[in-house]
Amino acid sequence: MPSNPVPLTDQERAIWEWQMWVPDFGEAGQEQLKGASVLISRCGGVGGVVAYQLAAAGIGKLIIAHRGNIRPSDLNRQLLMTHESIGTPRVDSIRRRLKELNPRLEVVAYDQNVSESNAAELVEQADVIVDCAPLFEERFALNDQAVRFGKPMVECAMYELEARITTILPGETACLRCLYPRLPESWKRQFPVFGAVSSTVASIGAMETIKLIAGLGQPLANRLLLFDLRDVTFQTIAIDRDPNCPCCGNVGATDK
Repeated sequence: MPSNPVPLTDQERAIWEWQMWVPDFGEAGQEQLKGASVLISRCGGVGGVVAYQLAAAGIGKLIIAHRGNIRPSDLNRQLLMTHESIGTPRVDSIRRRLKELNPRLEVVAYDQNVSESNAAELVEQADVIVDCAPLFEERFALNDQAVRFGKPMVECAMYELEARITTILPGETACLRCLYPRLPESWKRQFPVFGAVSSTVASIGAMETIKLIAGLGQPLANRLLLFDLRDVTFQTIAIDRDPNCPCCGNVGATDK
């Protein structure tokens, strides 16, 4: 992805010293994080932990899309929400909690969910997209605009004790519509969830994002990671790009 490094202050070097000890990351990688922007949709059980981990890691800017007010049922997994804030806008709690952790972080919060009408505006602002939306209508809207603008997207999903994650590189890898040519009929807005499961996939998603920005390691490109914490099994399967995909079939690596 394009490089927009921003020099660190002495205080920032002290804060992120330990992660800068990671081989092949160092101060150059930290400067990449400081100069990067990430869009997260939505910022609940999965997305909230992605946002929190990226804020802790020193990302420069987070764009958050998450509509609605905090409900009691959010609190088993949405770690950026608080009991005292029940009934207030989620984005207010998200912004406050992220800034408490990292006051240097720029947070642009939208009290709306991703849709076909706003996806282009949101995606255009970010270097990397992290898809944590529960509904496929939102996921497809993000996917289509990520492909259009050539923005990498980390795709996170979970159900009950299971989760899956992949990284989409437009023009190089399978996109979401390659994996799901049709809208899954059985997918519902509400489903069984433990916060520990959503946090697990979120931490992997945050690390995928950091890797993309800093050029660290190998992302889950054309690979789908599946895990089931009921019996603690993990597997990675190869996925193929569909040359006839209506979204990315005509997009080549040179088009980005």
